[in-house]
Amino acid sequence: MTISHLPADPVPAVPPYEPWEGEAAALAVAAEAGRRAAVWVRALPAPPSPTPGWVWLVGDLAQAIEDAMAALDPQDCDRMTPDGRVVEGTGGMRPVTRDMLDTVPCVVADADWLTPDQQMRLLAVASAVTGAARLLANDPGSAILHGLLARLCAALDHAAA
Repeated sequence: MTISHLPADPVPAVPPYEPWEGEAAALAVAAEAGRRAAVWVRALPAPPSPTPGWVWLVGDLAQAIEDAMAALDPQDCDRMTPDGRVVEGTGGMRPVTRDMLDTVPCVVADADWLTPDQQMRLLAVASAVTGAARLLANDPGSAILHGLLARLCAALDHAAA
């Protein structure tokens, strides 16, 4: 039996990233929407006696919202490695930030000093921020070129108004 060694396929080089048309403007709009949402969260009323939940809401969560929207990254999208493994993108959102946003429903359930309207808006803000990152991770082209990110930012602005 003869064994023939085939030449190893060279690993294809990753082409340089080319920004989508309108990417910089779309990301700037998203960052500004995140800043406005964070300002709204920081302005939420305090309970009669400050609780750790309130401190977390107006401190860490507000900062996470602002940071997440400013760090959106279309390059961090779902992709396949040269060896065929699927890598899930995060749209630029750090895992700790995602965990914080995932905690919002639990904190809101305990935030009885907030009105139902404020609670719903807070849930909508967390959902819109998480959705913006997921949108960029799943399909950055549609998110930017077809205005999906802009519409999600409009929803974020409405929730934080």
